[in-house]
Amino acid sequence: MKPKKKRKSYKTVNRPPGTLFYRGKKQSVVTAIDIINYSKESYHKIETQNVEEAFHFKGNNQVTWINVNGLNNTSIIEKLGTHYGLHPLTLEDIANTNHRPKMDEFETYLFIVLKMLYIKNDEELVFEQVSIVVGDDYVFTFQEAEGDVFNDLRERISSDKGRVRSLGSDYLMYTIIDAVVDHYITVIEAFGDKIEDVEDRVFEDGSDSNEIASKIQELKREVLKIRRTVFPLREIINHLDKIEHPIIDEKTYNFLRDLYDHIVQINENIEMYREMIWSLLDMYMSIISNKMNEIMKVLTIIATVFIPLTFIAGIYGMNFDYMPELHYKYGYFILWAVMVVIFLLMLIYFRRRKWL
Repeated sequence: MKPKKKRKSYKTVNRPPGTLFYRGKKQSVVTAIDIINYSKESYHKIETQNVEEAFHFKGNNQVTWINVNGLNNTSIIEKLGTHYGLHPLTLEDIANTNHRPKMDEFETYLFIVLKMLYIKNDEELVFEQVSIVVGDDYVFTFQEAEGDVFNDLRERISSDKGRVRSLGSDYLMYTIIDAVVDHYITVIEAFGDKIEDVEDRVFEDGSDSNEIASKIQELKREVLKIRRTVFPLREIINHLDKIEHPIIDEKTYNFLRDLYDHIVQINENIEMYREMIWSLLDMYMSIISNKMNEIMKVLTIIATVFIPLTFIAGIYGMNFDYMPELHYKYGYFILWAVMVVIFLLMLIYFRRRKWL
């Protein structure tokens, strides 16, 4: 017997606005802080658990990227935000991992919330929120736990490849978002392969119907979750391209427009795959219905064949004394011959009508 699903308990706690409280599922044991400070001529990296070490880089005329892994230790977020003058509502949103992707403008910085997607161990699809704070000479990124999509970007900064170290914090913001979007493309491609695999299994003979149905339901849930994750980013990038903020340099807008084209294409692919899944579900239901119809047709033909035979057997099975055919010497064999002839004639008729 299938165990009953445990009911969730829903409780609302009304806290004052700006209260820093972690809302998430990934409880890190420690909060790790990665600090990358760079310019065209220099590069410096620190890995620490002491947030005070990030305070020394403020106002040093270089770009500082501070990445915080682990949000359950809210005191670190509060200290960092207080030192750099972040609004309490920004700090509250950083600790809340259930936000829809969005962007907020402040006088001295921009605050962006987006969802990071990547495939872990070639199978597991990971969804994680990333909060980005972009100031004049700094970028903060906040994640729930270890593991992200920025390793290639870190390598480019350390080896001085590309133009990252030649430009400011606004370009670093663009490269961070671009890394997230590039992994969207990878995830979407892998998702398309999964749809094709399930589509092939739908047409395979002997496939487990229950397993296929559960796979299609899993694809439906995944595509809806991906859509909720990716779709709002289009609005964010479009907003970034149109705002006039002192942090964003004029040259960066060209890169943002190119990024907008990528996210539009990704959203179009998601909608296409969404339609494919619905079509796949309709196709699967049609195949199941056709198989059921074939079974019902065979059973109907068998029943139709036996109706006249049952009728004849029923007549001669009655217990009347005066039934002349019962006293024929070859009556039993004649009755069998008649029944066999009727059976064969009906089979020939069904074959000619292409019902068999």
